[in-house]
Amino acid sequence: MHIPSDIWLDSQEDNNNFSFPPTAESPEKLDKENLPKSLPVLPLRNMVLFPGLFMPITVSRERSIQLVKKVYDTKDHLMCVVTQKDSDEEHPGFDDVYKVGTVARILKLIRMPEGSVTIIIQGTTRVKIESFLEETPYFIAEISLFPDTEAVHDKSKAMFRTIKQLANDVIDLSPNIPKEAHLAINNIRYLNFLIHFVASNLPVDVSIKQELLEIEDIMRKGAAVISHLQQEIQLLQLSEEINSRVRNDLEKQQRDYYLRQQIRVIQDELGDESEIGDIERLKKRAASKKWSLEAQAAFERHIGKLARMNPGMPEYTVSTNIIEWMLDLPWQQYTKDRIDLEKAQKILDKDHFGLEQVKKRILEHLAVMKLKGDDSRASILCLYGPPGVGKTSLGKSIAKSLNRKFVRMSLGGVRDEAEIRGHRSTYIGAMPGRILQGLKKAKSGNPVFLLDEIDKVGNDFRGDPASALLEVLDPEQNNSFNDHFLEVDYDLSKVMFICTANSLETIHPALRDRMEIIEINGYSLEEKVEIAKKHLIPSIRAEHGLKEKQARIDIKAIRWLIEHYTRESGVRMLKQQISGIFRGIATRIVKDETAEIRVTESMVETFLGIPKFDKEHSEELILPGVSVGLAWTPTGGDILFIESTLIKGNGKLNITGQLGDVMKESATIALTFLKANADLLKISNKVFDHWDLHLHVPAGAIPKDGPSAGIAMLSAFASLFTQRLVRSNLAMSGEITLRGKVLPVGGIKEKLLAAVRANIREVILCHENRKDVSEINPEYLQGLNVHYVNTMLEVFDLALEKSEVKQPRILLPNEISPEMLTNPAARA
Repeated sequence: MHIPSDIWLDSQEDNNNFSFPPTAESPEKLDKENLPKSLPVLPLRNMVLFPGLFMPITVSRERSIQLVKKVYDTKDHLMCVVTQKDSDEEHPGFDDVYKVGTVARILKLIRMPEGSVTIIIQGTTRVKIESFLEETPYFIAEISLFPDTEAVHDKSKAMFRTIKQLANDVIDLSPNIPKEAHLAINNIRYLNFLIHFVASNLPVDVSIKQELLEIEDIMRKGAAVISHLQQEIQLLQLSEEINSRVRNDLEKQQRDYYLRQQIRVIQDELGDESEIGDIERLKKRAASKKWSLEAQAAFERHIGKLARMNPGMPEYTVSTNIIEWMLDLPWQQYTKDRIDLEKAQKILDKDHFGLEQVKKRILEHLAVMKLKGDDSRASILCLYGPPGVGKTSLGKSIAKSLNRKFVRMSLGGVRDEAEIRGHRSTYIGAMPGRILQGLKKAKSGNPVFLLDEIDKVGNDFRGDPASALLEVLDPEQNNSFNDHFLEVDYDLSKVMFICTANSLETIHPALRDRMEIIEINGYSLEEKVEIAKKHLIPSIRAEHGLKEKQARIDIKAIRWLIEHYTRESGVRMLKQQISGIFRGIATRIVKDETAEIRVTESMVETFLGIPKFDKEHSEELILPGVSVGLAWTPTGGDILFIESTLIKGNGKLNITGQLGDVMKESATIALTFLKANADLLKISNKVFDHWDLHLHVPAGAIPKDGPSAGIAMLSAFASLFTQRLVRSNLAMSGEITLRGKVLPVGGIKEKLLAAVRANIREVILCHENRKDVSEINPEYLQGLNVHYVNTMLEVFDLALEKSEVKQPRILLPNEISPEMLTNPAARA
């Protein structure tokens, strides 16, 4: 029961002066005969106002503020107060409030600085809402009296005393109610007011208080209040019993601890050292540890605390766990590096085919480590590229070349900061973060620590793991990494951290700034063939229990497999498909169908079924308005046909093929440039006003975007309006501007290899992309002639045929006359 400090007291007389029924001096004094038939209605949240009680209320809703200000300006300051059924309802309607309430008088109104209003009201009498008359700007309702019934004097006197006694018992048992509340209870003289006072302060739900307000019979209402008081007394007695048990348990633990300490002293006096205790065992292990002075001081602090602690206490296990972790960590225990660049080169070449730029950067990193002799400030490498290109295995190869231990920690889906920094030791089930767990597993203070999928770190209410990684991956501060579980600085500067990521966009900007990004592009068809021949096929064949003479795959079969059953940047799907072939071979051998199988190109479909992908081939361009572009995809490169056609209209541009905003902008720029330079191509400006242009890029179900199709779109438009074909076996890639400049684009390696696979013989690129072409193995580009341009006029000279088609689909510029453009009969 909650007793407010500002309760209303009728008098200071002794409680034996019980008066019944209430006199004219009762707190329910009100001229009921002249009570208005209608009153404004103020809805309350989480409170019920009983007759006779004072209550401070803060009004914050706009309609409620208008109501109380209007009522306060009236002569009698009266309004009707009701309770909301749902306290979360911001704008209650007629059906959202109870129909029985209390007439209240506003005694004081205080305007608060933030715009709300605080009022002090006094309940007078209960009323019932018969109907609502108005809803805006606030509720006005027709009301009727809802009086209490008369009570027999003797019964009411007994109830009066019972309620007072029970209320005083609740005050005695409740630790949160001041003892001065006895005075408030004992000074109440009237039964109605006592019942309303106690009911208002009962710790029950608002709906129960509303039920008490609505009970008409005063004796039944009093009986309900007595029932709630008895329930509250039972709960308080049970709580006191539980607290007493807890106190007894604590006293028992203290007594046990005192006795154990006495036993320990007696054993020391007797010199009884038959068994080395846990504490002595821990001290013996610590004697051989090489750690910092701070770690030594922390160990001594914990071991001293453990010696003074009762083994039966939960804190004993926590302290023991902390000490065990400190002893298990490899403080200043390092493996000796073996930095041999030639051997490292052999290891990288053996484990990975291609990736020459990546291997070069790794060898440079190792060379700096060898010259410097201390890698505490070395760069943090981040291997960035699509899935399946060998990022994780590169980390293993680096560890092997350095003769270091290798630890991998997957960050995909990690959302709790404690996964990095550890839990506080006060938490149940607390343990160090996964950084220290990895070092314990490696048993070395300088392993190669791979943080896998760093771009997939999440965050939520439990913290931001990406921000916690800032300290781990910063060479300037990771020499004093502080784990929340140990609360001792640990030196991570000797650890070689390597991160992997599929996307840079989702990495925390500050975290990305601490790393050196090494991009690993997808493998070309030729590289995949070599990887399959030198790495995948031998290892998968051994995994399936097959010998080399039993199962072989031709080079042509491998190429067919890559082109028609995989479409990826890495080699994971290729590995799965090769495994499927070897499973089929194993099945045939077990069935004694044959003892030796050589898989050819025609046999691939027998083992793997119908091809999943069709290879995109170049084709002869026989219609104006068609060009070939080059596209980069997450699974490698591909060629892209750009189609355009003209329809009689008024110059509109229609675009289809599920193109993104950037590609749509490229199409608009291409058409604008063509219109602006129509004279150079001998195109009449009037043509643009009488023909609609439709651009389409096939494979409409696949979203496409990017600026690299700009020159292909412009070439297609120029071909269409001049009726000059785009040269066959020619593809192009480049961004265009309104000035007619050609800008460089990315993904050159994948695009050129896609052109070779599609039998393209010539490619047009921006002059600034020459450096990207020089990084590609020339063997992969045999038979491909690359033209470099700076302007669109150069593209026109290279891409368009010199003469028009023999049967043009539209009127050529020199055949158009003003009469043809305005007279349909003349055009016919």
